Amino acid sequence: MYAIVEMAGQQFKVAKDQKVYVHRLQTEEGKKVTFDNVLLLDDGKNVTIGAPAIDGAAVEAKVIKHLRGDKVIVFHKKRRKGYRKKNGHRQSLTEIVIESIVAKGAKKAKAAEPKKAAPKKEAAPKVEAPKAKAAPKAAAPKKAAAPKAKPAKADDLKKIEGIGPKIATTLIEAGIATFADLAKAKPAKISEIIADVRGNHVTDTWPAQAKLAAAGKWDELKKWQDELDGGKA
Repeated sequence: MYAIVEMAGQQFKVAKDQKVYVHRLQTEEGKKVTFDNVLLLDDGKNVTIGAPAIDGAAVEAKVIKHLRGDKVIVFHKKRRKGYRKKNGHRQSLTEIVIESIVAKGAKKAKAAEPKKAAPKKEAAPKVEAPKAKAAPKAAAPKKAAAPKAKPAKADDLKKIEGIGPKIATTLIEAGIATFADLAKAKPAKISEIIADVRGNHVTDTWPAQAKLAAAGKWDELKKWQDELDGGKA
């Protein structure tokens, strides 16, 4: 028996006792996790296809460990511009083992429906006595608008281990545009700002990395980043 199920934003064909590597999960090592977005089931005799998911079906798995994938080199070059940029990336992964595939009986958590507000009663319109027309006031001269201050040039926040293009854009929009700004921010506040960005982000070392970057200590920062795991020491 096998199933096609969506796990951490990816679709996998899985069977019992199979080991699978998925994007980093929030579940702790040794604990169980259930995936209820099952798209297809095959029990050897019948094939069931969901529309889009199969109601009542689920895949139960156990988290073995968290790890990082092999380093991938990303190299950018522009002809005749003298532009070259080389970055390394290691994907944060979670190793899980499939314990069982449930065809029926799994319950999906239902989202609480918002309560409907009671309709407001419309107040009767007030009849006001006609007012005497006031003499027109002389228009006050408009003040010239003060020129807007130009925003400071943003630093390349992607040089911090664990920060990608989408997170960098989100931080800049929230007012954290330079290494100095990031060095002053608290990890909890950073996590709150990037809460809507998909993925598992560890912000513990970001301010300390940004402090080294702001001070221009690139060699020291590079040596430290080689020992980090997605931003986590």
